[in-house]
Amino acid sequence: MEDAYARSVTEVLDFFRVDPGRGLSDDQVVRHARIFGKNELPEEKRTPFWKLVLKQFDDLLVKILIAAAIVSFILALINGEIGLTAFLEPSVILMILAANAAVGVITETNAEKALEELRAYQADVATVLRNGCFSILPATELVPGDIVEVSVGCKIPADMRMIEMLSNQLRVDQAILTGESCSVEKELESTRATNAVYQDKTNTLFSGTVVVAGRARAVVVGVGSNTAMGSIRDSMLQTEDEATPLKKKLDEFGSFLAKVIAGICVLVWIVNIGHFRDPAHGGFLRGAIHYFKIAVALAVAAIPEGLPAVVTTCLALGTKRMARLNAIVRSLPSVETLGCTTVICSDKTGTLTTNMMSVSKVCVVHSVERGSVISEYSVSGTTYAPEGIIFDSSGMLLEFPAELPCLLHIAICSALCNESVLQYNPDKGNYEKIGESTEVALRVLAEKVGLPGYDSMPSALNMLSSHERASYCNHYWESQFKKISVLDFSRDRKMMSVLCSRKQKQIMFSKGAPESIISRCTNILCNGDGSTVPLTADIRAELESRFHSFAGKETLRCLALALKSMPMGQHTLSFDDEKDLTFIGLVGMQDPPREEVRNAMLSCMTAGIRVIVVTGDNKSTAESLCHKIGAFDHLVDFAGHSFTATEFEELPALQRTLALQRMALFTRVEPSHKRMLVEALQHQNEVVAMTGDGVNDAPALKKADIGIAMGSGTAVAKSAADMVLADDNFATIVAAVAEGRAIYNNTKQFIRYMISSNIGEVVCIFVAAVLGIPDTLAPVQLLWVNLVTDGLPATAIGFNKQDSDVMKAKPRKVNEAVVSGWLFFRYLVIGAYVGLATIAGFIWWYVYADSGPRLPYSELMNFDTCATRETTYPCSIFNDRHPSTVSMTVLVVVEMFNALNNLSENQSLLVIPPWSNLWLVASIILTMIFHVLILYVHPLSVLFSVTPLSWAEWRLVLYLSFPVIIIDEVLKFFSRNTKGIRFKFRFSRPDMLPKRESRDK
Repeated sequence: MEDAYARSVTEVLDFFRVDPGRGLSDDQVVRHARIFGKNELPEEKRTPFWKLVLKQFDDLLVKILIAAAIVSFILALINGEIGLTAFLEPSVILMILAANAAVGVITETNAEKALEELRAYQADVATVLRNGCFSILPATELVPGDIVEVSVGCKIPADMRMIEMLSNQLRVDQAILTGESCSVEKELESTRATNAVYQDKTNTLFSGTVVVAGRARAVVVGVGSNTAMGSIRDSMLQTEDEATPLKKKLDEFGSFLAKVIAGICVLVWIVNIGHFRDPAHGGFLRGAIHYFKIAVALAVAAIPEGLPAVVTTCLALGTKRMARLNAIVRSLPSVETLGCTTVICSDKTGTLTTNMMSVSKVCVVHSVERGSVISEYSVSGTTYAPEGIIFDSSGMLLEFPAELPCLLHIAICSALCNESVLQYNPDKGNYEKIGESTEVALRVLAEKVGLPGYDSMPSALNMLSSHERASYCNHYWESQFKKISVLDFSRDRKMMSVLCSRKQKQIMFSKGAPESIISRCTNILCNGDGSTVPLTADIRAELESRFHSFAGKETLRCLALALKSMPMGQHTLSFDDEKDLTFIGLVGMQDPPREEVRNAMLSCMTAGIRVIVVTGDNKSTAESLCHKIGAFDHLVDFAGHSFTATEFEELPALQRTLALQRMALFTRVEPSHKRMLVEALQHQNEVVAMTGDGVNDAPALKKADIGIAMGSGTAVAKSAADMVLADDNFATIVAAVAEGRAIYNNTKQFIRYMISSNIGEVVCIFVAAVLGIPDTLAPVQLLWVNLVTDGLPATAIGFNKQDSDVMKAKPRKVNEAVVSGWLFFRYLVIGAYVGLATIAGFIWWYVYADSGPRLPYSELMNFDTCATRETTYPCSIFNDRHPSTVSMTVLVVVEMFNALNNLSENQSLLVIPPWSNLWLVASIILTMIFHVLILYVHPLSVLFSVTPLSWAEWRLVLYLSFPVIIIDEVLKFFSRNTKGIRFKFRFSRPDMLPKRESRDK
């Protein structure tokens, strides 16, 4: 029954044909179970493990690598290679792919845990009326129409419509569903609101929420998937995981690279068709296979095999740095996504605020001698910790607040007229509440006021242990006054009272809504001299004015406190006793904003990131908080910037689009609205970060480009999120964004480094094939260069220091290419030099080296006909390992110098020297040690077809390698001084980029 909240109790009972005094009969239970199903969230279909594994290989570059590995192995067998040499190259490729696939499978498996943990919020049992008898049954056996009784501490087992109140009130904590900071009072009356959200359905109890006060009966109206919790599950199931901006650009780059590789491979093979019949190959077919093997080697050279591993490593390093900032990353790619975030949708309660109700204002009557004089005090401290100072209206510190009569009696009343508990949790190192947050706020106020009669108060309290300090003053007053009777809070009175005795005196203390307390007062306690004087109409009007100011303009939650002397010997209280009270004071409390939020939000504005505050609270309360934060001071008012969920939904399409572009505050929201907001912003090409802590936030967290859960939040929210804030602090998000931007900059640097290096390898093989000289590098040598010499320095580039102005730049655009324009031209030049230097080393050994054969260049070009004609040199010279060793060493060393070029995109090495990143220096040294090992250790030199080099050969290697630094310095100079000559090269046209609509499958 979807509209039970809008129907009367009688209509709902009639719909299910149930007698509220007897409940359902057994026949009705069976029939309803058949119609509506079981009261449990159905298990979702899991993706088979084999499908998850195959999904990781659904990438064009990966497919080309797999094909290259298979072809390499087949060609090795055709050529008669056996043992390690035949398996080495394909095995290494497949090992890399398997490692990347394992990371992907683990990530996707974690994403499904959110749905499993949603089940933890389902109740286990329920007290049900059937056949005229109450019994405790498993909650899964409930059916619509069942009459259920709930009381304090009960977890609501299904969505239910209230039918009978068994206590003065019923309050429910539904923060996990709506994010409201305070418990909600429930009632029997039907709701008349149109487009009612969960907060409007005050007669409905929602599955998974908890009763914190009172007792009532309700009829089940929704079970299983047809509950509020079920709709959250369905929303999460409908949400597809989105690729991160970097992943999209890498995929885009990969597709471009694959096409180029395929074209060059085919071109190399076609260029050499004339050599297929050369006698050296032993026939046309063998010649075709030989040059096909070269084409495969070219593919291996062009594809950056180490790229996925290096990207993963760099992101992992970023997560460690972010963990030190209290940002725990659950999904590695989300680290980079933070860098291009354009909108942060921030939850209010607990993220921008402390989620700890705190008294911030106290109002008392000072004296009435010369007209009423009202005194206001402000109270510092924004948490449940009993640490804070009381200031008077002029901002002066009160050294001994307990010496002032009204403040003293406010502290006594707060301690006695209270059912909550404040305690210290040594495991978490903070103070925690048990009970209503407003009552705990009063207990904390009593601690801040301190005790009278001690010169060292309240500083002496700081000498106590945290456990003793939690309620030291409260316990003192509870030991001084003996509680005799309590009148609980009720909706009609809107107050509670407690009768206490002390030293042959009996006093009743009362607290409640100001309008209820003030109307029952006939006297007031004066703070100046402690006298009690009659409450005049003028004073009453002044107090009501202050109350409306607190509640209206400052949106504080207000309570009034009062007392009354009672006759000795009275043992009980009645409602008639709650009159002729003496007014003590008025307290205003709030869920205060975190102190560091203002600066954090200003940092967001400087960085071009818009913040939208999203909350289930009322519009006026949220607007007041935003003003207190101070981050929205640039707005004259919130008109056109603040919307409730209902107001936003009612806007026409065009106005809704404009509203999204200006929105700063979104109130009275429920789970579906948060997800709707994320989708709407994503359709406007925004990169959205969404924060949340409740079960209600899970669908939006999963849908957002990056979901950020609170460390104190629910397990469901944490599982659905990409990142968890250990300290629940908005400022941590801003620090994480800065880190994400730095990670992207470093990621971009090493991607460029790897691209320029691989371009060099491609140029080397392609030019060698075009010139018709022997194979410059063997495939296994190319693999060695790609994996080891690229991998270590590329990873070390990830340790480049964060730029000081990283949060002063606007977010990069999602469709910004990783390498494009002038930069692509720069690295094309560098890559061309790398390839030509490698070939130059090869040719040098044959033509000019003293240790070489000193062949004419024409002989080198006709090496394949050596066996068919007379020569002055043996044909075996073309199988010598020296020239390929020189080429391979040139390639290694030139790439090490190129790594130094990538310490900065445009800054010279004279400005940012190599030792600014000692990790890079160490990786270059380690790489060279590895390379020297394979040259001079015999088993390794045989495996990689290399041989030791002489000093003359090493000197030539350095001569050919060092100029790469000079070339890049010249290109950097042009970048700095011409502001980047912009070549409009693109890996793909803008209109070929993935459309936002294609993401929303």
